Amino acid sequence: MRQGVAPPVWTATALTLFPEMFPGPLGESLAGRALKEGVWSLEAVDIRRFAKDRHGTVDDAPFGGGAGMVLKPDVLSAAIEAVAQAPGMAGVPKVLLSPRGAPFSQARGRELAAGPGVLLVCGRFEGVDERVIEAHALEEISVGDFVLSGGEIAAMAVMDCCVRLLPGVMGAPDSASEESFEDGLLEYPHYTRPATWAGPDGTERRVPEVLVSGHHGKVATWRMQQREEITRRRRPDLWAARRTAAGNEEK
Repeated sequence: MRQGVAPPVWTATALTLFPEMFPGPLGESLAGRALKEGVWSLEAVDIRRFAKDRHGTVDDAPFGGGAGMVLKPDVLSAAIEAVAQAPGMAGVPKVLLSPRGAPFSQARGRELAAGPGVLLVCGRFEGVDERVIEAHALEEISVGDFVLSGGEIAAMAVMDCCVRLLPGVMGAPDSASEESFEDGLLEYPHYTRPATWAGPDGTERRVPEVLVSGHHGKVATWRMQQREEITRRRRPDLWAARRTAAGNEEK
């Protein structure tokens, strides 16, 4: 990097019919502070700007019949092209938030955070014309096995995951490395003062003795045991994948 030239800012661009929904919660807390400080940038582009008629029509009935409407290919494609061809957008991944997409993961978030940014297409209605997905090689991502009214909330979730992984956003450098999913395990339990606390049922609950022992090695062992046990009970899919990976490494 040339002296005096600032590094490029990680940029999130949302293509949406409701640009006023942004930044929403991304304007608060860590993401909001980083946005104000210029660590990252956010642009919400109104798909309706690219409508071809004076009525601003962006959807039409699906071929073959069926309920709902579909985002028109000519309108959405024009919006994607306009953003993708803007300065600094070369090589930026193009993502469609979709319930049929591949599950979003911490690992994918880390990959996106390591790049120049991301273009997020927020679907609405019954979905997006398949030809647009093919023509623009959109990566379909799902944030869970459920259906939302649109892709905006899902896009915010993806942005938040990426932004907090950007250098300088989180205070402690080790915060991200110790979180759930970083190594295929869920996070260990957390405790703080007071050491003894009586809940609404009147039962006194104490912090595990190992955490107040001052023995860092024992604390680390306890935390790993907790992570493994919680993952095994709550996410057998992650536990099975971890066991399979460990078995492959031994071969």
